[in-house]
Amino acid sequence: MSLSTETAAAAADLSPSLATGQRAVHDHELTYPLWPPLVAGCPRSSTETVAYPLEVTFGYDALGDGTVDELFGRDTVPSDASAWAPLLPPLHPGLVRGIGGTTLLDASALFDTDVPVLLKDESRNPTWSHKDRLNLCAVSAAALSGAPGVVVASSGNHGASAAAMSAAVGLPCVVVMSTGGPPPVESFVGAYGATVLSVPRAARWGVVKDIVDRLGFQPVSNQTVTHTGHPFGPEGYKTIAYELYIELGRRVPAAVYVPAGYGELLYGVWKGFEELRTLGVAGTVPAVYACEVGGRAVIATALREHQPAVTVPVTPTDAYSVATTTGGYRATHVMTHTTGEVIGVEDADMVRAQDDLARFGMWQELSGVIGVAGLRQSLAAGTRFEGPVVCICTSSGFKDKNALRYEPIPTGADWASVSAVLAGRGIDIGS
Repeated sequence: MSLSTETAAAAADLSPSLATGQRAVHDHELTYPLWPPLVAGCPRSSTETVAYPLEVTFGYDALGDGTVDELFGRDTVPSDASAWAPLLPPLHPGLVRGIGGTTLLDASALFDTDVPVLLKDESRNPTWSHKDRLNLCAVSAAALSGAPGVVVASSGNHGASAAAMSAAVGLPCVVVMSTGGPPPVESFVGAYGATVLSVPRAARWGVVKDIVDRLGFQPVSNQTVTHTGHPFGPEGYKTIAYELYIELGRRVPAAVYVPAGYGELLYGVWKGFEELRTLGVAGTVPAVYACEVGGRAVIATALREHQPAVTVPVTPTDAYSVATTTGGYRATHVMTHTTGEVIGVEDADMVRAQDDLARFGMWQELSGVIGVAGLRQSLAAGTRFEGPVVCICTSSGFKDKNALRYEPIPTGADWASVSAVLAGRGIDIGS
């Protein structure tokens, strides 16, 4: 896929981005031009068994002190992530649509600790998940690079977001989902006009590759043997770090607990804090904790075996949004550059966290509360912090595999029947 001179010029004019090129995450000497996005990993270092992801580079020297102060001296978080455009890849104007600026809630009462615990509620994004931040950058790249369409392999959140963003810029979108996914989620994805294909899970990446090779569609998810994904996408997650810095009174938290599958969210949040330090905005970077499905342990296994990324066997879990069996190097890179840890979380602990958050007033998908459950494990193991801790909560409970487990109580309409049910629920009905 090539970028025409006209399209490249339009991309430069559309956004005040300081993006300069692409480089391999594992080796910064392996550099490439900004266009076209290299969606199959690093061409010079990837092998038949490991694909190394790329990231976007920026000309930080061109970001003057006045601009840094303007970006990070704010008193309130901007309502749209495009406000951070200089530190993002070029953005398509059709995607300035209320992405980011999500709520930070104090949930300290739910935890056994004497420091503030805050929940970053990413379900407040337009398609109710954090994936909108990724697709702000990835779908912009597809549109600006002249791609005829977008294709994505997704369990739900990513597909819905890519479909919505593609619709906004007038690109056709194909979403390849695993057979047996939650029907409401499949319908949710299709509502944005995407073509939704249901195939066996193991076949998804092959279908994506066929669509890329035969039709020239740009993949905004993975198509390689280990995970690389789109090089522009994780840059959108940096805005979570920027927002947290402002929301916490222009300081960074002591720790951030991040749901982790392939590691794109993990990497983007970590990179955002690293940029704050590079720019002299913050003096430290928080400890980053990767919270993954304990029965699969993709990240923990790679670290234990000293591998850049691994593939592990399938084990049962209802946390389908982070239920990967194939890892990526972004995650192992972060976990070798942070004082945080990898935490394996079981479904039962996620269910307890999900119920507790719902009683608190925030209903999250099971995968969305894995950071909350991970923090509880850390605290139970004796981990203590010197400042506020943030758990990133990623997606609405409407997308949960077991979203219908909360059922109404059948009852008659007469007061005797109603009062009996209320009393059984512990509600005082008087005499």
